[in-house]
Amino acid sequence: MPVTYRLFYAFTIYMRTIAIFTIFLVLFTGCSLERLAIRSTTGLIENSLEATEEETDLILAEQSIASNLKLLEGMIKTDPNNRNLLLLATRGFTSYALGFVEEEDPERATSFYMRARDYGLRGLRQNRDFDRAFDKPFEEFEASLEHISDRDIPLLFWTANAWAGAIQQNIGDPRSLANLPKVEAMMRVVLERNESFYYAGPHLFFGMILSSKPTMFGGNTDKGREHFERALELTENRFLITKFFYARTYAVQTLNESLFEDLLNRILEADLDILPEQKLVNTIAKRRAEALLEQKDSLF
Repeated sequence: MPVTYRLFYAFTIYMRTIAIFTIFLVLFTGCSLERLAIRSTTGLIENSLEATEEETDLILAEQSIASNLKLLEGMIKTDPNNRNLLLLATRGFTSYALGFVEEEDPERATSFYMRARDYGLRGLRQNRDFDRAFDKPFEEFEASLEHISDRDIPLLFWTANAWAGAIQQNIGDPRSLANLPKVEAMMRVVLERNESFYYAGPHLFFGMILSSKPTMFGGNTDKGREHFERALELTENRFLITKFFYARTYAVQTLNESLFEDLLNRILEADLDILPEQKLVNTIAKRRAEALLEQKDSLF
């Protein structure tokens, strides 16, 4: 057989092998070509969201987050059980509701928080123990959290935040409040596993919860202050939104006007470059601190 024909024959066999392998991959791994494409571009979405977190123009940031969220939802429709996408959607809708919606439209914020919660639960309920115990009595639900893997701690954190956000917007609804023990149990796991996660987020969470709830329902302002102070310590005072919630909850609840003013003024005096990767959150903290200071006379 001439060399040219041998090369052509070998090339043909090679191409057939590649084709068969591709068909096998699509048919037997459960991954469509669309899903493979999505999984290869997830990193681009993550990078886009990270870039947005460095933004100081609030209008541009709001528009960017909104467009990314709709893109994420489209990707989730194609790959509905992709944990990375579900985490990004949970975090994205929670952050969007908190940063841009809840002050102006609590009802709309609730819908975003619930959407975030549902995406998070879709990911968490891939854990069989968690799924089986989700609608069971609280003791069984709490026990199931021991089976949450460390890789799902971010998803647990953002799902609990989203759920708590929805409850906060409907604080007068007993049906909503009834879910708070579950949310607190979820965040306790994060606190125990990684107290520094997302700028000491678990401590910020419990600082707010314990400082806001009446004593008869488990509130404890002293413990709330301890959590706030620990959060500030772990973040070296660079995550400004912690100071804002410290002022809005603990300082107001305990009528500590001097602490209230000190915390908010320190936010306004801080340089945004103290935490470059979170300029957006710190910019939002500055805007809210200014607005809250203007309300001082009605709070004390």
